[in-house]
Amino acid sequence: MSISKKVFVGMSGGVDSAVSAMLLRDEGYDVTGVFIKTWQPDYIECTQKEDRLDAMRVCAQLNIPFITLNLQDEYKKNVIDYMLSEYKNNRVPNPDVMCNKYIKFGAFLDYARKNNAKISTGHYAKIQDGKLLKHKDRTKDQSYFLYQIQKDDLRDIIFPLQDLNKSEVKEIARKNNLYVADKKESMGICMLGDISMKDFLIKELNPQKGEVRDENENVIGVHDGVILYTIGERHGFEILKKNSISSGPYYVYRKDFENNILYVKQNAGLTPNPSPKENRIDTDSKSIILQDYNSFVDLSELNENKLKTFQVQTRYHGELYDVKIQVIGLTPTLSQGEGDIQIKITPESSDMPAISGQSLVVYDGDELVLGGVIT
Repeated sequence: MSISKKVFVGMSGGVDSAVSAMLLRDEGYDVTGVFIKTWQPDYIECTQKEDRLDAMRVCAQLNIPFITLNLQDEYKKNVIDYMLSEYKNNRVPNPDVMCNKYIKFGAFLDYARKNNAKISTGHYAKIQDGKLLKHKDRTKDQSYFLYQIQKDDLRDIIFPLQDLNKSEVKEIARKNNLYVADKKESMGICMLGDISMKDFLIKELNPQKGEVRDENENVIGVHDGVILYTIGERHGFEILKKNSISSGPYYVYRKDFENNILYVKQNAGLTPNPSPKENRIDTDSKSIILQDYNSFVDLSELNENKLKTFQVQTRYHGELYDVKIQVIGLTPTLSQGEGDIQIKITPESSDMPAISGQSLVVYDGDELVLGGVIT
């Protein structure tokens, strides 16, 4: 069996991966279902056993082999430890990006290649002509989380759902009586389990309650620990002293990490605070520098198109903003990932949210150009 027809499908126990495996099997691929076992703390109700059993049932139903791949250590180190470290340093990490980089399209892909196989997942994104593109179903598009995939790895990755809407995937599952056809989607942290980020951080970091203050330094409420909140958030803290002029919601606009003080106001515009303790970037006066970036295009092409406008997204399903891109420090002898190259992003609008530690992903239309972490 050639590597082009042998495929390991990442089976989560959900409907997307089940339909992916079935479609590939029906196309004539030699399909093996692979359940990836990851680290879970003992205080989370373990769903892995049930999910693994569902994946096994689907594979039995499809008459394809099933194996379990233990990546607990890799997941703990590269996803959980990274995430907690970022929060401790007052940055907003993206564990889904790291999960895809190191687990699904890292260790899993390496394992498949050792067995002369490609890999497939139930992601909603598209690979075409060596390019990574947005999915046509914008409500499900997951390309934002995939920017750390290496361009050369795209040849060994298959997204069977790339031309299907979520409703079509569910209909295919029902028509074929797949065991998980009506199973609810997991909404927790990537591959960790059904727990919210806030609850997980409370368990792991034990943050302390503190004061909520308004723009005039008046104490108007309490919060559960500044580490739990992001700029622009309007939930999770308690306002005890309401503004008599307005009854509108309060938004987080500043975080004093050192003194555990959360600053809120009722202006959704969220004017950035220039204090070095804050983690929001003032896009009026500064460009954004990306670290840990990954590019799908030749970086020299970006400098050759200095006048070209790209679109960026700074959060999953977030608004798109127009920007210009410049690569600083690039010479003919340096390639991506070498030397002191910097990716400089200059917003054309001052209202683009940019929070330290978050992922920023650049698009040219539907094509994913590059992505990185905001510094």
